[in-house]
Amino acid sequence: MEVKHVLTPLQKALKINLDGRFYGSFSEIGAGQEASRFFFKAGATSNSMAKSMSAYSKDFSDAIYGKQSGRYVSKPRLQKMLEHETNLLEKRLIESPHKDKLYFTYANTVTTINWEKTNPGDGWMGIRFKTDASQQEYSEILIHVRFHQNSARLQQSTLGIMGVNLVYGALFLNQAPKSLQKSLYDHISISDIEIDSINFSGPVFANIDNRIMSLFLVQNKMTDAVIFSPSQNLMASDLFYKKNVYVLRGSFKPITTLGIEVFEKGLEAFIKEQNVDRENLEVLFEITTNNLKSSNEGELNEQDFLDRVDLIGALGYNVLISNHSEYYKLVNYFTKFTKAQIGVTLGLHNLLEIFDEKYYAELPGGILESFGKLFIRNLKLYVYPYLNLENGDLYDSNTLSIPEDLKELYAYFKKKRSILDIEGIDKESLNIDSINVPGLIKSGLDDWKKYVPKEIAQLIEDKKLFGKS
Repeated sequence: MEVKHVLTPLQKALKINLDGRFYGSFSEIGAGQEASRFFFKAGATSNSMAKSMSAYSKDFSDAIYGKQSGRYVSKPRLQKMLEHETNLLEKRLIESPHKDKLYFTYANTVTTINWEKTNPGDGWMGIRFKTDASQQEYSEILIHVRFHQNSARLQQSTLGIMGVNLVYGALFLNQAPKSLQKSLYDHISISDIEIDSINFSGPVFANIDNRIMSLFLVQNKMTDAVIFSPSQNLMASDLFYKKNVYVLRGSFKPITTLGIEVFEKGLEAFIKEQNVDRENLEVLFEITTNNLKSSNEGELNEQDFLDRVDLIGALGYNVLISNHSEYYKLVNYFTKFTKAQIGVTLGLHNLLEIFDEKYYAELPGGILESFGKLFIRNLKLYVYPYLNLENGDLYDSNTLSIPEDLKELYAYFKKKRSILDIEGIDKESLNIDSINVPGLIKSGLDDWKKYVPKEIAQLIEDKKLFGKS
């Protein structure tokens, strides 16, 4: 089997320098001249680099790019940098020998880990570029990264390599965005740095759906979760910061009337909690990548994913896609951004799985460690009942069969009101078997319509979703 050779950062920089078509500038704030350093070391830099700069002082940065009202490590700051440096290229090179070259601007604004090791570091990096000198509009790639290394020097090195990979990918791999995205980790370990947001725009990427590219991040473990509003990708740090969070997990293929009912009644109960501020509340639906995969082939269908996101978006809610199959991992994800109370709605069978020790073999402390992570900061689990379709019996958290050695622990969380039953669920709604709904939609019959909200049914009809003919 042929082994594909992956160019080193120096080899990529040299290829760009020698190509002759490209000419650009580098502006790096906060973590040093890490990307441009490779281009200088590679040689022949004058062929491709107009300038390299680092406005490290905030005052000096403000003098160049304008006053910054919020964080300097931010998407708006990065966009100002890219716009300013691109305008300078065009203005100052209009009469130069480089005027017909393909201009590009690379920029980053980054903070590395602090001395106290309390802030692991994060940053924005991006590139604005042309693939045709006659184009008026630039194409652009913006990414947000989070560092996982415990040394500022290592983080700077990783940042420099990823910066070179981004420049090289934009200039040479722009026709294959998924390959471009994978190439960002050339000579970098995924465990060292996380890309939790990516956005492609401009003429080269006119046919790219950024939701698919964000899903690709989760699929390839470049990050553990991404979030979508009905209209755009969202940043978790912005969305959840110091907020109460309420979430419903499911497959939502499509969302049924039962799903809406348990969601709304669970939310109603959560809002009544003393520590919940309804004016500072983020509400969303969550789908794990396992729930996105086909039950037959184990493959993820991108159109199926978009159908689900579109339907939830049509209801006005945000969608979280994650690799957090275990509930304690999902809750731990939220607690990175907020200390406020969290509410999760789940079915009785999911609650039983939480108390199944086989899911925690990877944890040194086993199920007790998972509970410490799960119920941190007064988590509330809102459980909807289970209806036995054979005998009509209804089961809730009070009738759940818990392993003998965990009964006292379960009773403790019940007494603490960490596990609460959702009351008032229509028994008829519990007859809905959501697993069978996609098959009914494909059958061409109209039976499925009685299981989903009217507005969702209409969208499925109009857009021919989930195989609807």
